[in-house]
Amino acid sequence: MSDLEAILETGGAAAVEIAASALTERGHALGKCPSCHAPMIGAYCAVCGQERDTHRRSVWRLIGDLVEDIISFDSRILRTGVALMAEPGELAVAFREGRPHNYVPALRLYFFVSLIFFLILSASGLAIIQFQVIATPETIVHNASGYFIENTDAQRDAGTPKLTPIPKAKADEPGTKFGFSARMHYFSPVGLYHSDLSPEARAKLDKYSKEGDPADKSKEGGWIEKRVFDTVDRLAADPAALNEPLTTWLPRVLFALLPLFALLLMGFYIRQRKDYYFVDHLIFSLNMHSFVFIVLIVAVGVSQILDTGWVAFGALAAMGLYLLVAMKRFYGQNWFWTGIKFFSVAFIYTLFFLVPALFGVVALSVFGGSFG
Repeated sequence: MSDLEAILETGGAAAVEIAASALTERGHALGKCPSCHAPMIGAYCAVCGQERDTHRRSVWRLIGDLVEDIISFDSRILRTGVALMAEPGELAVAFREGRPHNYVPALRLYFFVSLIFFLILSASGLAIIQFQVIATPETIVHNASGYFIENTDAQRDAGTPKLTPIPKAKADEPGTKFGFSARMHYFSPVGLYHSDLSPEARAKLDKYSKEGDPADKSKEGGWIEKRVFDTVDRLAADPAALNEPLTTWLPRVLFALLPLFALLLMGFYIRQRKDYYFVDHLIFSLNMHSFVFIVLIVAVGVSQILDTGWVAFGALAAMGLYLLVAMKRFYGQNWFWTGIKFFSVAFIYTLFFLVPALFGVVALSVFGGSFG
């Protein structure tokens, strides 16, 4: 122990003795610390930190304390839920202003709502996304310009067939040519959808998954083709085949995006760096992503009743409006600059962070062979 530490400890003990003596003269009954025997003049010993309350009490008192703690925690959850849903940006403002005690901590809230989201999917047997594989027969056209696939899609405005050029190797391949596509379904029960492929289409798909597309004979391209067709082949057998790797990797990827979103915000509000530390942006990011999971939970329920396309549009609109209002409340700028920064942040985050991350999860599942 240094001389300075010894002086401070001696001075602290002397101050406690003086305060205890003054309280005694005024008629206050003082106890002694059970650990160091110094006078106890508060809830904790000023010398060693020992708590005055030893928590030795009757069973009924313990039960009463437990009920009180539960009610207090429940009320904090309720306040947090109301603030998160009805007051965009309030939780981040409370943290920055030094009054976070009334709310559930941001990190704990994020883990809680994300866990609830994935538990709901698991317990209800719903898949995040399912791919219903569709095989469309294609007609081969040969003219002076080469070989083409004739697309007579009825939805085309002009009704004129579109000719897509193909290599001679694919045109000369025996049997019917098929174009494979996938129809996506969100938050639907596993097993609800099936890919009804004809035996010939299924045989063609199996062949491509093993040998690749005759249109690409390069070593690298052939490997990619085989992996893609192998994925389509597995999805044809099980439209929910990607659900397991998505459920495994999505929570990790989204958690990794939290600080990136905070860094993006910090970059747009760099001029206010003296007022907003990185941790302030991070708390805002946590609260924003917590709201996203709540919207997804609502979307899971609503998608069982309404068309998933409209549900997805409504969910995106709710997330966008919430982010705009939250940024206005938390950062305090006028609507003009808030709007510009909102569109910039949303565009950059979606295009350069979120979409690549989601494609990365799918690519990891497809090319890593981590499903099926």
